[in-house]
Amino acid sequence: MEQNMRLRFQNRSAASGEAPEAGAGGPAGQQQEASRSLRALLVLDHLARAQHPPTLAQLAQRLDMPKTTLMRLLATMQRAGFVAATPTENGYVPGPQATSLALSTLRASAFTRACRAVLTKLVATLGETCNLTAPDGDQVVYMERVETTEPLRLFFAVGSHVPMHCTASGKLFLASMNRLERGRVLARLPLTRNTPRTLTDAGRLEAELDRLAARGIGIDNEEFVRGMSAVAVPVRDAEDRVVAAVACHAPTARIMLDDLLRAVPVLQGAAQSLREVLALHRPGG
Repeated sequence: MEQNMRLRFQNRSAASGEAPEAGAGGPAGQQQEASRSLRALLVLDHLARAQHPPTLAQLAQRLDMPKTTLMRLLATMQRAGFVAATPTENGYVPGPQATSLALSTLRASAFTRACRAVLTKLVATLGETCNLTAPDGDQVVYMERVETTEPLRLFFAVGSHVPMHCTASGKLFLASMNRLERGRVLARLPLTRNTPRTLTDAGRLEAELDRLAARGIGIDNEEFVRGMSAVAVPVRDAEDRVVAAVACHAPTARIMLDDLLRAVPVLQGAAQSLREVLALHRPGG
């Protein structure tokens, strides 16, 4: 689909030094104008789908755009917050404004209602707060959330960001990466100690992520908030990539981590339902 959406960006008159052809206001001229108008959206679309932050040269090649044109466009998008540069890899990722726009769109859509329906059913079964999360740069963002009715609970608003290294969803996303990508992310993550159980040693965290990768889940054993544990399972897209997670967390005063682990099959059923929701509401779907 990405190939079908891609438009060629060739400014022939600029490259050859020739004057614009007559009839530039006709269909050919209109197509060129549409091409220029869509450039920023196509850049964002490519960044959102990329598994690794692409460099300027890689973007220019994949989008068939002149480097100088693309550099100016990225600088403009970066100033507006729609693009962010990764400091260590000279790559680009969607910026906070792009994330905010995506969340605002999803909250007002049938997608949100479908996600909430799945999470509501899950909370009714498990009795604890359940979330739909996604990776957002080097953090985790809450895309949707349904709270337990229990008075003792941990509240985070939709759109909130939490760390990767000490949350169930974040550790799941890290565990699902290949070793090269994971190493790059861990190298730039601040492994902040939030509780006595937070893994702040990169070697120990790597070993934990290997174990979680083998199990296909994420676990937070009071590593983010003392007295709270959580388990997360992956939500995959049509290409079987991990694009989101379903997580359930609860206070240890009410439910132990082993109890949450026994609920993994139920969480996986919800993840499959959310995979179908994502497929139904994907662009062009």
